[in-house]
Amino acid sequence: MPAQAQNPAQINAQARALINALAVPREQIIFSQAFAAVGTANLSNSQPVVNVIPRMVGLCRGFIVKVVYNIHNGSAVQIDLTDFGPANALGQIQFQDLQNNTRIQTPGWHIAFLNSVKLRRPYGTSLVRTTGFDDPINFGSNWTGQISAPATIPAGGDGTVTMWYYVPLAYSEKDLRGSVFLNVVNATAQLNLTISTTPVVDNGADSTLAMYIGDVAGSTALAVISAATITVYQDYLDQLPAGQNGVILPPLDLATIYDIKNTLTTAIVANQDFPVQYANFRDFLSTFAVYVNTAAGGIRAAGQDINFWALQSANFTNIWKRNPDRVALITRNHLQTDLPPGVYYFGSRERPISTQQYGNMELVLNAATAGTGAYMLMGFESFAMLNNVVGAGSLPAS
Repeated sequence: MPAQAQNPAQINAQARALINALAVPREQIIFSQAFAAVGTANLSNSQPVVNVIPRMVGLCRGFIVKVVYNIHNGSAVQIDLTDFGPANALGQIQFQDLQNNTRIQTPGWHIAFLNSVKLRRPYGTSLVRTTGFDDPINFGSNWTGQISAPATIPAGGDGTVTMWYYVPLAYSEKDLRGSVFLNVVNATAQLNLTISTTPVVDNGADSTLAMYIGDVAGSTALAVISAATITVYQDYLDQLPAGQNGVILPPLDLATIYDIKNTLTTAIVANQDFPVQYANFRDFLSTFAVYVNTAAGGIRAAGQDINFWALQSANFTNIWKRNPDRVALITRNHLQTDLPPGVYYFGSRERPISTQQYGNMELVLNAATAGTGAYMLMGFESFAMLNNVVGAGSLPAS
């Protein structure tokens, strides 16, 4: 009797195991370019988007992006680093695959925080020797080319901001869900990097999406990104194993989109449930929420402005309901540190939030304070199947 046919999951698992065992991991610079602003203009005006075409080879797992800015403070006031700092170096990161599906469309802060929670420590950082070690050997933060930014830049001065991002297509180094086979000749993918459009804001303004803020009242219009160098590495698997029918590929991994998106929600009212629906046909692995309780001043607090968070099903059952300090404790135990004030992380990767029907799950915010223009930035991480995501609902916005 013929052997029982293998199911798709078994075929995928065998292909993935072969690839991880035999393929050669490669990392190559595919783009490196310097940009300069004209006169006193902001570089984000003359070169707002940098388009990077991947090398069409191998099974692509992601990209490493290095951004180096020269911030020229032509204003009359000192500027200070914001709490998001260089995480806001890129206003948006977008990846479009071979079928023109937008797999990634999210700001730099979301990728920066996501990189950190997946590593369970702040991405690209180092302990400082004088405070973090009891050791005579000079371990510590010794490299100047890593994530860095001066705490202040004086009026008329310059400062260098360096930021690294890992932009994932595959979920991880070994888990190849979301990876893209680029060894084709009839299609092109594209990585688009948007230079920050608000690198510096005035004192008292909303600094959530800025790198620097004025130290005192006064215009910071002449504090600009005057030059930039952007370098992109491609992380891919080469020399893939081959069988009788050609290259061995994991079919389910390639049919899965590792979807990283963001949205903005408004119309938040104090002491009322504010639900954010999870879009359908996805398995959500994590959610970030940045709550700005008063847009006019960009006010974010460490929990004092929120009554509770909840994950609620369609029949109004709370899967969980937590005070903000409980949410922060879970994050601290996972990350070994706290996120900036107003930033909340809700991890669900061990048991993803599966949404086969639209609106069957909601993240609920009940705010204690909701001032003028209060809003929430949302960052979503999920899996979606290629044949389903086309018919899925969009992310919530209001």
